[in-house]
Amino acid sequence: MIVFEVPQGELVDELNRQAAEAGITDAAIVSLIGAADSFTVSTMPEGDALKDTITKYDLPGEMTGTGEIRNGFAHIHVVMGVEGDRAIAGHLHEAHIGTHFARAYVIPTNSPAPR
Repeated sequence: MIVFEVPQGELVDELNRQAAEAGITDAAIVSLIGAADSFTVSTMPEGDALKDTITKYDLPGEMTGTGEIRNGFAHIHVVMGVEGDRAIAGHLHEAHIGTHFARAYVIPTNSPAPR
């Protein structure tokens, strides 16, 4: 297992960069933990599973998630805990890290994930 730490910056871009630097093109992201200062997630509208509704949240959130690295790109699903004991969940497009940190626990695989 490899741990990628992001003390600041944009999480997805930084994970892609660190994975490339480590020579990892395909892996399971078995755990993601940390907190973001702002984030963008998407979910599918009820009537069309082929579309995305993308929402940017300019508020801090406690983060947990899992995902994969496939062909060198991170694909992450998260749950963000925000003020008022609420949870926002979805596909992570961006998470800006600055006040706290993020860590991804990654297990490289020998071959690309099946399609």
